[in-house]
Amino acid sequence: MAISYFMVLALSACATAPESPSSPPSRPSPSAEPVGQERGATPPSQQDSPRALASLRLTEQARGLLESGRVDDAIRTLEHAMNVNPSNGQNYYYLAEAWLKKGNLSQANEFNRLAAIYLRDDPDWMNRVKDQQDRIRPR
Repeated sequence: MAISYFMVLALSACATAPESPSSPPSRPSPSAEPVGQERGATPPSQQDSPRALASLRLTEQARGLLESGRVDDAIRTLEHAMNVNPSNGQNYYYLAEAWLKKGNLSQANEFNRLAAIYLRDDPDWMNRVKDQQDRIRPR
C-alpha cells in the first residue's frame, strides 16, 4: 500500500501542468522558417551533435595512436568511437588503416567498404578511401 502511494506521488510529480487557456500559444504560420534558421540556411547536421563530436575526438586520438605504432590501442579507441557514432565514416577509414597495418586484408577491406558508404558525399575523403582500397587490393 505504501509503495503504491509513493509510486503515484512520484509519477504525479513528473506530470506537467496544462497550458493556460487564457492566452493561446503563438504558433508560427506554416510558411514561417523554423526557429533559429534563416531562409536558405541548412538545418543543423547530425555531425554537430555531441555524440558526433565525441566520436570525432576519439577518431583523432586513434589516428595519433596509429601514427605512433600503437595499432591495438587505436583499434580499441576506434571501436569505442564507432559505438558512440556509427555513422562517422572516418572511424571506418582508420579501422581499415589499422587492420591493414596488422596485415588482416579481409578486415581492412570490410572497413574500407563501410568508409566508402559513409564518406560517399565527401570528395576529399573518397579519394583517400579509393587510395586505401588500392593498397588493400592492389590491381
